Amino acid sequence: MIKQSGTALFFLTLFSFSTAMAGELEQQAETLIDTALASSLSYEIVESLTTEVGPRLAGTEAEARARDWAVKSMTDLGFSNVHVEPFEMPGWERGQISVDVGAPYSQPLTASALGKSIGTPIGGFDAQVVRFKDFAELMAAPEGSITGKIAFIDGSMIRTQDGSGYGMAGPRRWVGAREAARRGAIAVLIRSVGTDYHRNPHTGGTVYAEDVPRIPAAALSNPDADQLARLLALKSDLTLHYTQTSRILGTVKSGNVVGEITGSEFPDEVVLLAAHLDSWDNGTGAIDDGAGVAIVTAAAKIIADFGTPKRTIRVVLFGAEEPGLFGAKAYVTAHRQDFDQIMMVTESDFGAGRVWRMDTGIAKTDEAKADRIQAVLARLGVTKGLRTASGGSDVSALSGAGAPAISLRQNGWDYFDLHHTPDDTLDKIDPADLAQNTAVYAAYGWMVANIEGGFHAPE
Repeated sequence: MIKQSGTALFFLTLFSFSTAMAGELEQQAETLIDTALASSLSYEIVESLTTEVGPRLAGTEAEARARDWAVKSMTDLGFSNVHVEPFEMPGWERGQISVDVGAPYSQPLTASALGKSIGTPIGGFDAQVVRFKDFAELMAAPEGSITGKIAFIDGSMIRTQDGSGYGMAGPRRWVGAREAARRGAIAVLIRSVGTDYHRNPHTGGTVYAEDVPRIPAAALSNPDADQLARLLALKSDLTLHYTQTSRILGTVKSGNVVGEITGSEFPDEVVLLAAHLDSWDNGTGAIDDGAGVAIVTAAAKIIADFGTPKRTIRVVLFGAEEPGLFGAKAYVTAHRQDFDQIMMVTESDFGAGRVWRMDTGIAKTDEAKADRIQAVLARLGVTKGLRTASGGSDVSALSGAGAPAISLRQNGWDYFDLHHTPDDTLDKIDPADLAQNTAVYAAYGWMVANIEGGFHAPE
């Protein structure tokens, strides 16, 4: 028999007292946590999506099948008002790519076209490559300084728990093509925005500008970026043969899938839980964002099985997030007249790592209510966070337009090993971690939907 110390007995007594003193809402949330931790529903949902649909590139037939899958899944789970809100967007086709080093070090490099990139002329081209140690060095280069050359933007990405390294490394992917073109480049290669050292290049969207030519853009895997840097140290005027058949298509169709758990007392007040349904096409979109789809859908179902919330819980699975938040923008346009009905927005779009922090973007007068929620979630390892939350990728368009937001931050230590790579597959998801996320969202969703007075946007 293990004897408890006086300190242990003190904290056990304190915990028992706190539980006994907790309000009814907190006790209900605790029950939802227990239910969600014992449930495999979220894993079953992401397994179904990634197996039956697989990759879901925005605007393609695969994304359309994902919408059909989502409508059927939500309907079968008992959601009400299940429907698709369609919108149009520009389509894109990845095509094929080859990047080959010229003599005397002839060899292929592994690369992936960046989303929305144009292709090279048929047959590709040969050109000298110029290395920039990071994006800042490219920005310091004068216009016209690399005319007719391929820009190679190097630079590492820092591994962090909260994903903040993405913001520092991301600009070379987001706007590297347009800035290289502004300086005369005919193509751009970037070091992948990722933290792994597998030979898996990370794709992701790039953005062109109207005042400079569009040029082909691709990412090298981290080992291949190292290889190219070493080769350029040996031969500064190294040439590459670069061929890419990516192309912009005409207007294509996408859509957001919506389902609800209708509130009993305030059905017009909406607690919006979101994820995005599309994915890049090189993996199966398990962590980005099949996990999010599973978390918010399963959490809402667990809530519905427990009881009817006072406010409506609306699950929105956004389309076409990856190429530029097209679904979010369409949602804002379609729902601008009923923004005052949105009580809270939150999105799961950072993989399947455990939630460890709760950030808020709400009125100061509502912070005590948020603290009540965080106190319940503390059991699951969720700490009190920052006061600058936007809610997540898609719903940032909603919080930016005036909706209150809370961000449930996940552990992203390994997220950018997998992000936008062929390694984004189901086997990377830990069922226990996924269940913890589902428990967080179930308890959080129930409390927001039932708490007295609701929430309001920051002043």
